[in-house]
Amino acid sequence: MFSVNKVTLWTMTGLLAITTIIFNVYTFIMSLLNCRQKKHWCASDIIIMALSVASVIHQLLCYLFMTFDEVDSICSITYIANVVTLLIIFSLKFTIMWDTSFLTFFYSTKLVSTPNHCYTKIQAAILKHVNLVILVIPLCGLGTCMPMLLVFNPDNHTTIEKDCEALIPNSHSGRIYEIIYLLFSDIVPGILMVKCCISISVHLAIHLHHMKASTNGAHCPKLGSQMRVIQMALALVVIFAIFLGVDLYVHYQICVYQENVLMLTFFFTSVYTTVTAVVLIYGKKSLWKALIHDFNACLEKNPYLSCLQLPEEKAKTTTPTKVKN
Repeated sequence: MFSVNKVTLWTMTGLLAITTIIFNVYTFIMSLLNCRQKKHWCASDIIIMALSVASVIHQLLCYLFMTFDEVDSICSITYIANVVTLLIIFSLKFTIMWDTSFLTFFYSTKLVSTPNHCYTKIQAAILKHVNLVILVIPLCGLGTCMPMLLVFNPDNHTTIEKDCEALIPNSHSGRIYEIIYLLFSDIVPGILMVKCCISISVHLAIHLHHMKASTNGAHCPKLGSQMRVIQMALALVVIFAIFLGVDLYVHYQICVYQENVLMLTFFFTSVYTTVTAVVLIYGKKSLWKALIHDFNACLEKNPYLSCLQLPEEKAKTTTPTKVKN
C-alpha cells in the first residue's frame, strides 16, 4: 500500500529533519544559556533540554535507517545492525513521548492546585527529583524495547515484497509485544497528558470566571504569561493526540497486514518533533522573542528579504503575573 511512496517519504523526512534539528538545537542552546544566566537549573529547562536531545538523535537515526533502506537493495547490512538501530529508535521515541508527558505534568502542577494532600505529596516528590526522572525515562525505554531482539527475525517479509529492515513477525508473541510496547510508549503517557489537559482546562475556566466576576464584566480578564503557558500545554496535548492516532494506525498496518510502513512512522514522528519544538519555543516567551529577533537579524542582511521580517513584541510597562517556565 505504502511501498511506492518510500522515496517520497524519504525526501520529505529529510526536509523535516533539517527543521527538527534546527529548532531543537536552538531550544537546547537557549535553555542552556538561560540556566547559566540564572545560575541554577530550572526544572522545565532540564526537561526541555532532554526532550531536544532525544528528538535530534532520534531524527538522525531515523533518517540514517531510511537512507540505508533506500540504498541497500541487496541487504548487505547485517540483520543485527538493523535490529539494534530499530531498538535505539523506538527507545528514543519512548523517551520523547514520556518527556513531553512529563513536561505537561510539570506545567499542570504549576498552574493547578489540588486539595488532595496525598496527590500533592506525590507531585512534590516527583518534581523534587526531576534529574533522576529524566535519567530513568530513557532507561525504561531501552528496557521496554529489549524484547525486540527476540521477537524480530531476519526472515520478515511484507505482503508485497521482501524487506531488508526487520519487522515484527506475524506471530502471537510478536503481537503481544506490539500491544505492550504501544501501551507503555503511547497510551499511558497519552492518558497522563489528557488528565493534565483536563486539569488545566478546568483551572482556566474557573480562573476566568473568577476574574470576570471580580471585574463585574467591565474588563476582559487577562492572565498575562499564564495564558501563554496554558496555550503551550494544551497545544502539546492536541499534537500528541493526533500523533497517537496516526501511530496506532501505522502499527496496526504492520501487525495485522504485515505492510512495511515503518517509513510512515518515521515521517510522522519527524512532523511531531518539529511541531513540538516550535510549540515549546512559543511557550517560553524569552525563546520566542529571541527566535524572532535572530530571524529578523538574518533577513536584514539581505535587502530583498527584509519584507519577510516578523513584528517583534515591545516591552510592556505593566508587569503581568508570571509563571516560571
